[in-house]
This record gives sequence, C-alpha cells and structure tokens, in this order.
Amino acid sequence: MKYNFILSCESTVDLPYEYISGRDISVIFYNYVIDGEEYVDDMGRDPKALENFYSMIKAGSLPSTSQINTFRYEEYFEELLKKGDLLHIAFGTGMTPSYNNAVEAAEKLREKYPERKIIVVDSLCSCVGYGIFVDSAADMRDKGASMEEIEKWLYDSRYNVQHQFFSTDVTMFKRSGRVSGPIGTIASVLGICPIMRLNKAGQIINYTKARSKKIAIKMTVDEVMAHIRDGKNYDDKFYIAHSNCIELAKETRRAFLPYFPDAEERIKIVNIGTIIASHCGEGTVALFFYGDERIA
Repeated sequence: MKYNFILSCESTVDLPYEYISGRDISVIFYNYVIDGEEYVDDMGRDPKALENFYSMIKAGSLPSTSQINTFRYEEYFEELLKKGDLLHIAFGTGMTPSYNNAVEAAEKLREKYPERKIIVVDSLCSCVGYGIFVDSAADMRDKGASMEEIEKWLYDSRYNVQHQFFSTDVTMFKRSGRVSGPIGTIASVLGICPIMRLNKAGQIINYTKARSKKIAIKMTVDEVMAHIRDGKNYDDKFYIAHSNCIELAKETRRAFLPYFPDAEERIKIVNIGTIIASHCGEGTVALFFYGDERIA
C-alpha cells in the first residue's frame, strides 16, 4: 500500500520488529551497553538476544542506556525525508529526554527540506503502551487520515493510554531511583511487590504495594477494570508485557477470564524489550490498554 507520508517510531515500542515493519512503520533503534560492549535494542529480530541479555544480568552485569542524540535523529530523518513527509512518534519524555533531540533534528531538516512536512510528537508513553499508541496511528493512516489529523488524535489521546504494572524484583527499580532505597530493601526482604503506573507526565508512580504475587495480580486486575474504557465491553488493543516471567504474565491474563471470557485469545503477551528491561530487570508484568485519563 502506498501512503501519503512516512510513519516512524523508536524501538522502545516493544512490539516485535516483524510486526512493526510489516505495518510499514519505520524504526530508529536505541542501544544499551553491558560490560563495555554496545548492543542494539533488538525488537525480537534475533531470538537469542533477550536470552543473552538476561544471562548477563544473572551473572551480575548491569546494563546502561542512553538517549538518541541529535546527529543520529538527523541522519535517520533525512533518509526518510528523501522519500516523503514524516510523522515521528517519539518515546515519552517521562522516560527519556531523547524527544528534545528529535525536535532539534527536525528543525534543522525543515531548513534543508522546506518542501517536506516533519511532525514530531511526544507520546508520553513507554514500552507496549507506546507500541499500541503507534499501532493505532497506523490504523488511522491505513483508513486515509492525514498527518495533521493523526497528530491531533495523538495529542488528544495520549493520556488515555494506560500503563499498569507490578514487579516481583525491585533491584533495577532501586538502581534507577524509581523505587526508593529503603522501600526497595523492605520489598526484597518481605517479598512485597510494588504496584506502579505512568502518570500524565509519562513518569513511573509507585502508588501502592502487595504482599504476594497473587495479591499483586488481583490488585492490578482491579485497577485495570476500574480504568479500562467501556469496562467489560472494551474492544480495543490490550497487551501484557513481561520481563523474563512468562508464567506470571499468563497467570495475570487468566485472572481476566471473569471479565473477558476470551482473554486467552484477545489479550496478547509480548516481551519487554532490552531498553525497558535495563531499568526494570526481571519479574515485571505490565498491562497496556485504552482507558480514562491518567492521574496527574
């Protein structure tokens, strides 16, 4: 299918590259570093990449990530602009300042390519929440919406992309400061699971806790059902992502059966990618869906 513009995103959408590329969405990739060696955020292209990533973490290595700089955005955008106008949906500023570099690159290229339109949108989303947001933009594109119509919808709807998650291992959250040191230590000793969400600024809020995995699942399911659009009649995109804890993700999905009898088919399970996993570590289960407006 031929489109009037190019839709673009970043690898932290955490949907498989095969799916994203199959939807004619261009991707710029983040990198991470472990033990001095740099790796590309793989998006499932190499089936061994995640396995190797977690093996290194279990061996005691700590990954680090960095923003995409202006030069890399400029190179990436320029190749796309040679083909047409560009709508780039960026990883949320609550997670990274990369968006500002994307905006700077776009400004430079507007001077070089005055005949082209370049729109850069701050998604205020992360992980598969970011993924479903981009996927919905592709749905609109496929139905003939213009760049400007999609841009308006993105700004009108980004607070409705809900991110609810819990973790059974807070080691990485402690390291990143998203869970405080004392709380993280207590959680580790007592097996407490922090329950978190993204706020309107796209930042992680640790808003309550559970004393076991089963309670964490129940509390998370209750929170989802309190905020999901149309309740039991919800018929939009719904994903569960996990960081190396597939059985916990499946158990979480089964907990939705009383609300959605077809949950096993309609709620998709995917992996959290290496960039997000560098900050959450193993044992995180995250749920993404459209709902009411996020809390500030």
